[in-house]
Amino acid sequence: MTSLRQIESNRRNAAKSTGPVTELGKQRSRCNAVRHGLTAETVIQFLEDAEDYTAFELSVTANFDVQTAVERELVLRLAGLLWRLRRATAIETGLLQINCAEGLWADSDHGVPAEQNSNAAIAARFLVLNRTDGGAFERLNRYETGLWRQLGQLLVTLEFLRRNVSL
Repeated sequence: MTSLRQIESNRRNAAKSTGPVTELGKQRSRCNAVRHGLTAETVIQFLEDAEDYTAFELSVTANFDVQTAVERELVLRLAGLLWRLRRATAIETGLLQINCAEGLWADSDHGVPAEQNSNAAIAARFLVLNRTDGGAFERLNRYETGLWRQLGQLLVTLEFLRRNVSL
């Protein structure tokens, strides 16, 4: 059981804590609860450029002649899903790059000659990473599958709305 003296000491120490002071420390602490960012509510994370997303969103929405507010929301959702699919590709690429940079794979370790085509090298790196990544590729695959499913449903819904509005 915690003594009254310990409780008071804890309160005094907590009052001295001011949290992060530098901008870098504040940015880092904002991400404390984020494990991987895949299921985040917002599309843009700290490592992505909001202006890039805005330009991407505009290019996607320009291809649709929205007639209703619901169509507009669905098209904005479409842009968000496509952005997240781009993010999944970037994550997969990054995982392979990190794997190579950390020296977790070497040509001689797996019997793949260095002069062989890049597909074999990528496959070998994937196999090694898949054994050492703690399930990152599996989670990424589930995430991407869910995005594609949502995208398909959204496109069917948009098409349905367009057919019914034109009647």
